[in-house]
Amino acid sequence: MPTALPGTAREVRLTAVPGGLPAREHFTVVRTPLPEPGTGQVLVRNRYFLVFPGLRTLIGGEVDGVPLPPLRSGDALFGPAVGEVVAAPADSPLRTGDTVSHLLGWREYALVAAADCTLLDDTLPDPVAYLSVGSAAYGALTRLAEVRAGDTVFVTGAAGAVGSLAGQIARLLGAGRVIGSTSTTEKAERLVSELRYDAVVRRGAGPIAEQLAEAAPEGIDVLLDNVAGEQLVAALGAARQGARFALVGALSGQLAAERAGGSAPVEIDAFRLVVRGISLRGYAGADHPEMEKEWTGRFGAWLRSGEISFPHTRIAGIDRAPQALEELMAGRHFGAVVVEL
Repeated sequence: MPTALPGTAREVRLTAVPGGLPAREHFTVVRTPLPEPGTGQVLVRNRYFLVFPGLRTLIGGEVDGVPLPPLRSGDALFGPAVGEVVAAPADSPLRTGDTVSHLLGWREYALVAAADCTLLDDTLPDPVAYLSVGSAAYGALTRLAEVRAGDTVFVTGAAGAVGSLAGQIARLLGAGRVIGSTSTTEKAERLVSELRYDAVVRRGAGPIAEQLAEAAPEGIDVLLDNVAGEQLVAALGAARQGARFALVGALSGQLAAERAGGSAPVEIDAFRLVVRGISLRGYAGADHPEMEKEWTGRFGAWLRSGEISFPHTRIAGIDRAPQALEELMAGRHFGAVVVEL
């Protein structure tokens, strides 16, 4: 017998646009009436949703070029989620009990257009792994940087959601040496012991350029950059002839309190780009629509064989979601951050 649905459900809303980085006091958890799906819609009970730094940009309102709308005071937050269909019209392509992913996280129940849901199967052994952002790392390393056997690869922001997978992917693609950057000694130790990084440079432990020169005395062939700023400059100084740089994020600017989340200016040496033949390209998943399916297939096989892990932190309960976002922006977690409902 089907379980009766509640009359109300909770969601996280933005209560005020902050002047700097958002903190838990800028959000509230409210109860709203549970909607019924109409034509072309389904009701999904969310099981997990991703806490991601891109919310900083949406809250700051600098969304030029970003394929998502800004968040205003009073809006419910949104983002990648995995859940179970609990109600659907008779003519829906989805059925009650289907597991789906969609972009209306940050709420316990989501009314979603069926066309905006992706039906999930057992390609990945754990449904929460569908919230990984590894497709960006995989796409950047295979389509832009084109990692080759024996390459020395430098991954900035190596302990984040993208970086914690990027180093593992680079190794599986044949990299000979993988170097990461992070902010704490504890994270650096975990990168080496758990994720097989060969060396780690640490923000706050001295000039990044000097640390990188010591970690890669013969230079680097590939950069997978999540940070920009000083770390991008240091990577240019360490680049070998023909190095390939793939930029996935720019957290140094995006998470700067004095900015609004949509810019990350940095001064680089254009002459070095020219004389060393360095390619410098930004990765956009929309430019590679085939990537998600390819990545999911390889990710599932690697997970089942034990060749890769999905580092993530699970936060229990929607009430803790605003705090989880604040902690993510402060760099307190390792890997992806997922709220489990």
